[in-house]
Amino acid sequence: MWLAGGVAEEDRLDAHGTRRVLRRTAGLLRPYRRQTVVAVVAIVGFVLTQLAGPFIVRVAIDVAVVGGRESMLWAAVAAYGVVAVLNYLLARRQVVAVGSLGEGFLRDLRVRLFAHLQRLGLSYHDTHPSGVVVSRLTSDVESMQELVQQGLLMLVSNLLLLVLALSLLMTASMVMTLACLLCVPVLVVSSRRFRRSSNAAYISVRDRIGAMLSRLSESLNGIRVIQASAREPVEIERFGRANDELFAAHMTAVRAQAWYVPTVEACGVSTTAVAVGLGGWLVLNDRATVGTVAFFVLTLNLLFEPIQQLSQLFNVAQSAAAALHKIYEVLDTTPEILERPGAVDLAERGDLVLHGVGFAYHGGVPVLRGVDLVVADGERLALVGPTGAGKSTLAKLIARLYDPSEGQVTFGGVDLGWATLGSLRQRIVLMAQEGFLFAGTLRDNVRLGRPDATDAEVEAALASLGILDRFERLEDGLDTEVRERGSRLSAGEKQLVSLARAALVDPPVLILDEATSSLDPGTEVEVEAALERLSRGRTVIVIAHRLSSSARADRVAVIDGGRLVEVGTHDNLVVANGHYARLYAAWLAGVGGAYAAEPTTG
Repeated sequence: MWLAGGVAEEDRLDAHGTRRVLRRTAGLLRPYRRQTVVAVVAIVGFVLTQLAGPFIVRVAIDVAVVGGRESMLWAAVAAYGVVAVLNYLLARRQVVAVGSLGEGFLRDLRVRLFAHLQRLGLSYHDTHPSGVVVSRLTSDVESMQELVQQGLLMLVSNLLLLVLALSLLMTASMVMTLACLLCVPVLVVSSRRFRRSSNAAYISVRDRIGAMLSRLSESLNGIRVIQASAREPVEIERFGRANDELFAAHMTAVRAQAWYVPTVEACGVSTTAVAVGLGGWLVLNDRATVGTVAFFVLTLNLLFEPIQQLSQLFNVAQSAAAALHKIYEVLDTTPEILERPGAVDLAERGDLVLHGVGFAYHGGVPVLRGVDLVVADGERLALVGPTGAGKSTLAKLIARLYDPSEGQVTFGGVDLGWATLGSLRQRIVLMAQEGFLFAGTLRDNVRLGRPDATDAEVEAALASLGILDRFERLEDGLDTEVRERGSRLSAGEKQLVSLARAALVDPPVLILDEATSSLDPGTEVEVEAALERLSRGRTVIVIAHRLSSSARADRVAVIDGGRLVEVGTHDNLVVANGHYARLYAAWLAGVGGAYAAEPTTG
């Protein structure tokens, strides 16, 4: 169910939800005990120096001015000066202490969130747009920045100031204190109403920021298609709509604040007026001193300033609580691919065996059913089938990027679900159609699968594929910066780097999503040669979009409609005149290219 402003009902933070978020956050702050003690001591000292000022003024008026003791006047002035200096020093110390505590918490929260996102399986990233995921690490964490830098300090110091100030006011004049407390019901009712109205608004703001970042990320990633299709006006309009929705969400929050803050300020002004009027009447009737009234008015100013600040802080706290709620949702998501207790290392070599494997994305309609297949050690197997048949999904199950919904995949007799992730990634490597490179040097990108590899081992991996000379001829050789997504290299060069990455890992099982299907003929020859060298002596599973690859395989497995319908050699399957024969005949006739565009999610 959705609430006004586009907020999911389950996302709305009620009082219980807010308290739960705050308790959990307090638990995460336990490692910062020492910083917390330093911050609390500095805050307490700062608050005491603030309250000492009005008390000194009271003494100066009643004892020195009214009582005619000039020496006490100068003593009060000196004491006020000392308190002012202490107040300045403690103010600086508390800002540094609270800032260090809060920024350290945010630093560790970013790392913890990023690490958890890295561990979450492909199913999570399939269902959550990248812009929304990025917003968890950026805008949601940044929304807590103000709370960390100022809010924590304001919250603790102002709450302490309220408690101590009320206690001092009661000791000074119970009658005046009770009169000033008449505004409390108004403040309580206004605060409760503001909490209810602003809560949904801040959740909505968080959601709209995520949606806008998702739109931005998608547009930037597809900028070439947008410009080639002259879709700039359409994309600008779509982004404008997302931006308008964010603006509307912010304005809902602003309208909630617009009536609340003036209400608090009006209560402060009214209470000060009551204190002056009632205090003056008490002085005239010899029931209070002038110093007491001055102390009362000055302390009230200290009292309502925290109330005004806390009203402002409520906005920040609501936004931060909403952001933390979203972040904790991510942290509470259990990674699907986990290393189980008692997991064992996979053997160096072995057969790959699939027993009754079935799979459905996100609990939906099964895309694979009852797949039984044995891939012998050292065998070259081609997976073929029409678009969406389940070939790429089967490859991802073999690499344990997903776990089967039913059945099991074993290597060397060990269920992959019981294998250590370290040994699994060393034994089975999946290469996608497009070689993805990270910003950094060529050497860094080859070393990705084995961060501990030496420079000599990196060069040996490139040399084993016959491509070392090609990259050494670059201006900076293997230290060439490839830039973001390898934009400095051609598609073929990126694929060669990916092949070298696999060669460095030296896995016994290599899964290829037709690594040459997107390359031009000239580059394809070079990549094919490197690929042939890489395949020697390994178990190779090729997702064959071009059926010329299947003709070179030891065996061919045909996937159709999520089922394994045929397995055999190329020649035998052609003679059998079944599914494969029809696919191969269509490809030979020149229409088989329709299968070459199969998405890797198939």
